[in-house]
Amino acid sequence: MFKQLSNSTVETVEVTLNGQKIHVSQGMTVAAAALTQGLHFTRTTPISNSKRLPFCMMGVCYDCLMVIDGKANQRACVTYIKKGMQIETQQGVGPSLGETE
Repeated sequence: MFKQLSNSTVETVEVTLNGQKIHVSQGMTVAAAALTQGLHFTRTTPISNSKRLPFCMMGVCYDCLMVIDGKANQRACVTYIKKGMQIETQQGVGPSLGETE
């Protein structure tokens, strides 16, 4: 469904997505990286546990919320990939600040 075009001039960086190290293009958003990796959902809703994916890709709908570098409720569609990022699918409202797994 979502495929990244190859471009040999773009630098790739290593990030961790749901515990798995992956290489993605620097400069893409976290949401785009998740979609290129075939992620089936980026978060679940707090009440019904419904699976959600990025929808608007511009920060308006909040369907792309993920846990990024330990911080919940981050809009993945407006957050750009950085080397070493820790990205996790968000379950419900996500972990509380300071909560460790």
